[in-house]
Amino acid sequence: QVQLVESGGGLVQPGGSLRLSCAASGVTLDYYHIGWFRQAPGKEREGVLCTSSSDGSTYYSDSVKGRFDVSRDSPKNTVYLQMNNLKPEDTAVYYCAASTHTLSAIKYMCSLQLGSYWGEGTLVTVSS
Repeated sequence: QVQLVESGGGLVQPGGSLRLSCAASGVTLDYYHIGWFRQAPGKEREGVLCTSSSDGSTYYSDSVKGRFDVSRDSPKNTVYLQMNNLKPEDTAVYYCAASTHTLSAIKYMCSLQLGSYWGEGTLVTVSS
């Protein structure tokens, strides 16, 4: 049984940082494209960062470029989303997804929300 579990969310002040984790069981994340998505209250879910298992390329949405980054910890079978300089508009439930889709470019995982497996999300609240 495949399971993705996000953790690390919480309340943070504007300008602060958080690191979200996406831990997997039942699959080896090194073989999957990984995407981080978020859904803010009253808004549709959006892809913010997607990283390729094929060539290591990463797509960043304009809203997080320069502030968010991703890393993989193979021994722990975990992917991290490092979020810096957080803004109130980053408040959302954050989801990780793993994809086996064949993609011409990793940006399509984000734009088309192509996930084979999804976690249940972790809430990030940015507020003073």
